[in-house]
Amino acid sequence: MKAILTIMLILCSRIIFAEQIYIKIGDAKTKKSLIGFPQINYSGSPAQATKNFALGAELFNVVKNDLDVSGYFQFIASSAFLEDGKKTGLKPFPGEVDGFKFDNWKPLSADFLIKGEYLVDKEDQIELEIYLYHVPKAGLVFGKKYRGPRNTVRKIAHTFANDVLKNLTDKPGPFNSKFVFSSDRGGGKFREIYTMDWDGVEVEKLTNHNSIAISPTWSPDAKKVAYTAYVQKKSTKMRNADLFLFDLEKGKRTNLSFRTGINSGANFTPDGQSILLTISQGITPNIFKINLSGDVQKKVTNGPGNSLNVEPAASPDGKKIAFSSDRGGKPMIYVMDTDGSNVTRITNGGVFNAAPAWSPDGKRIAFAGQDDGNFDIFVMDASGQNITRITQAKKANGKAADNEDPHFSPDGRFIVYTSNRTGKNQIYFSTIDGSEERRVTQDSHNYYKPKWSTFLD
Repeated sequence: MKAILTIMLILCSRIIFAEQIYIKIGDAKTKKSLIGFPQINYSGSPAQATKNFALGAELFNVVKNDLDVSGYFQFIASSAFLEDGKKTGLKPFPGEVDGFKFDNWKPLSADFLIKGEYLVDKEDQIELEIYLYHVPKAGLVFGKKYRGPRNTVRKIAHTFANDVLKNLTDKPGPFNSKFVFSSDRGGGKFREIYTMDWDGVEVEKLTNHNSIAISPTWSPDAKKVAYTAYVQKKSTKMRNADLFLFDLEKGKRTNLSFRTGINSGANFTPDGQSILLTISQGITPNIFKINLSGDVQKKVTNGPGNSLNVEPAASPDGKKIAFSSDRGGKPMIYVMDTDGSNVTRITNGGVFNAAPAWSPDGKRIAFAGQDDGNFDIFVMDASGQNITRITQAKKANGKAADNEDPHFSPDGRFIVYTSNRTGKNQIYFSTIDGSEERRVTQDSHNYYKPKWSTFLD
């Protein structure tokens, strides 16, 4: 399932400000850094340049898209460049005879400059040599060589973009992460579970139930996916909502919880050894904790009365569980200790609040809230204070769209969700303040409950 990628660090004789934070998280709200990024040149045999041109174009496009999405940069138009990137080397003049000159980038008010070259060696391996420079002080931020098989070209580009954010903000980007989701993209009335890169590329189908598969979730190491599928019971010939565990490395599927009724809304505990889910057993749905063999470890909630307790989400430190419940009359968001004690209601507004999701640092909770007839995505402090609306979109007919199923990116910079503003449920994500939004899927299918993976190697 995973492509092998070797990354080799170039030993640089001149590394300036290696420990410096160049961009403070949140600064992009007021000013984006100007960055120069000439095309990535082919440095191998001229006879092979045309054959491998597409690889260079993909490297460039993926890196540029990643950094653009980050929200920290504004790219300088190539028409404004004062030097020909095809004729200048990777390192600055006079250290390199044909090197670029910082003085050609300072008049453009460039904050940063990326210079890169690539080749394909005799083993058909791509090798990318690339540098990030800080223009105002004519210094090198970092330089690396990335090497891997031809089919890892996108992974190489994503890895470099992650490294750019790590070196400039001290926080890596999410660009090697994936989404898992349910979709009807296979056709008919069925829904199956799929994964894809966070930018909508390389879609992979995981399940073939020929039924309705829903509510997928990643294990903390992103090596397993738990989900619910409606499968037919031999004894009753009726379909039941069973919980399955899919091992991505082994390609093995296990039916974890097949108790009669609902077995859904799975969420792994931070240690990856247990799963929280809602089980009904033919009666009122409650939250349970099971191990990876399907054995019940604890019944976490017990009512009160006939109230529904669903959509459990363990906090990153494993000390709390957020969930939705109608115990107060309307479905609202609650938080409790992992043993089910100290239940606290943290939302009170609107008529229906659902799908709580923790930020990676445990400081915020996102949820879908309905107030004026439609659902929107909101973010609040983990205490329930300082609620911020993230989405507000309309359909073509002018009516408000539904925005649902929020989940944070592994770096906490973004929130992914679904929206039916086009008439179909499509995947979108935005910054956590809602200031910038991107559409991920661009088709006529429906997508449900996307979950963002943790960082991937």
